[in-house]
Amino acid sequence: MRKELKAQIIEKVAAQLAENPNFYLADIAGLNAENTSELRRACFEKNIKLEVVKNTLLHKALMTLDNKEIEALYPTLEGNTAIMFTTTPSAPAKVIKEYGAKFGKPALKSAFLQECAYVGADQLNTLVNVKSREELIGDIIGLLQSPIRRVISALEDSKKEAVAEQ
Repeated sequence: MRKELKAQIIEKVAAQLAENPNFYLADIAGLNAENTSELRRACFEKNIKLEVVKNTLLHKALMTLDNKEIEALYPTLEGNTAIMFTTTPSAPAKVIKEYGAKFGKPALKSAFLQECAYVGADQLNTLVNVKSREELIGDIIGLLQSPIRRVISALEDSKKEAVAEQ
């Protein structure tokens, strides 16, 4: 591969990493063409971009990012590596879990979500349960509304009791 082409690939991957701060590194080696197509289709449906990149080029692209946490991912850059870019943090973990159970691959190598590195296949269940920013905001709003609802309910109940007594 020519040096110019390598530089273009590094630049392209670095731009995608900067644009998509949540990404997963997975091993998809051993999947046949049919299973790989099915995996790519599932990723497309869930708005996940799947790319296979050489480890050395990916390593150089990761080095362009200004984050010390990413260094934890470097040891996982062995064998075949596919990058799964996403805006929804848990979506690739769910795809990896579903298709991993079905085909034996993809296998999670590592992930970088919300400024944190997750290394190893044992992190998959943790990553499946990671909530998106919108889900967390919804949970917080629900928690904030809960006491207000209880107060309003209690006031309505006491009003009904007062009306019933009259």
